[in-house]
Amino acid sequence: MAAMIEENGPSTHEQPEVSSLSLARQKLEGLLNKNMRIRMTDGRTLVGLFLCTDRDCNVILGSAQEFLKSTDTFSQGEPRVLGLAMIPGHHVVSIEVEAESLEDTQAFAANH
Repeated sequence: MAAMIEENGPSTHEQPEVSSLSLARQKLEGLLNKNMRIRMTDGRTLVGLFLCTDRDCNVILGSAQEFLKSTDTFSQGEPRVLGLAMIPGHHVVSIEVEAESLEDTQAFAANH
């Protein structure tokens, strides 16, 4: 009997171990299209939908609005509509995901 040789080499049907890198990637993918608030080094705050990031921690927000740092703690002022915005990673001070955005995802997952 002739031995069967596969075109792409021998087949391995073992399950690869789940690495911490893939878990981090899954967590990031779970945040896609969620509302985020990003505070920047110059005091501005951008709010928008998380669309993507890269290895340099640059962040792309969709439907972004910019809020300027206010000297008066009670007034935030009118937001400036930016649309699509790229925030360089070295300017990011903090990132917050809106709780409502996460709750909507959990409710959707529980119902489906």
